[in-house]
Amino acid sequence: MSEAISLPKIGDPAPDFTAVTTHGEITFSKWADKSWVVLFSHPADFTPVCTTELAEFAKRKDDFEKRNVKLIGLSIDSIHAHLAWTQNIKEKLKVEIPYPLVADLNMAVAHKYGMIHPGASATATVRAVFLIDPKKTIRAIIYYPMTNGRNIDEIIRLVDSLQTSEQHACATPVNWKPGDQVIVPPPKTEKEVADRLASDYAKTDFYLCKKSL
Repeated sequence: MSEAISLPKIGDPAPDFTAVTTHGEITFSKWADKSWVVLFSHPADFTPVCTTELAEFAKRKDDFEKRNVKLIGLSIDSIHAHLAWTQNIKEKLKVEIPYPLVADLNMAVAHKYGMIHPGASATATVRAVFLIDPKKTIRAIIYYPMTNGRNIDEIIRLVDSLQTSEQHACATPVNWKPGDQVIVPPPKTEKEVADRLASDYAKTDFYLCKKSL
């Protein structure tokens, strides 16, 4: 039987940690400051899928920055392996990695975030993605298996969706992207139902209404 793991949940405080990174030692809560954060883990340095992911995150740095999002990666490799790998990516792919990589050799951070899934590997992190808001609350979690790379476009779309929901007190429908109509929160009283039906929202029914921002 696989060892039970503790997984942080959406709405939980993001576990704080102090760790060595390619940008020096950081304390996560101080480093994150008032930004949104995409914290992601990869199985191992010098592996092909992970290399493509780190490079793509780096290429999309400006897209994340304009959304007030900081990037930080993690694996259970040493700081020396991280530094050698980032130099290799710079040499072979002509891409500089502008964000810190956490060296988590003792798996302390990985265990805090539930990144070790024994059914996949007891010695490597799965491809986890945590979206954390400026209040240090976990807002979304995505897990990918070791064999399949992430879709960075979807991570950015999810950031946009979360930030839009927070700013405008709304929800977003399937496949939503910026500029699309959003979903109005469902009514909670009979009066709200009547008001909804009399509104100029795009109405499918009283419980499913959309509006433009």
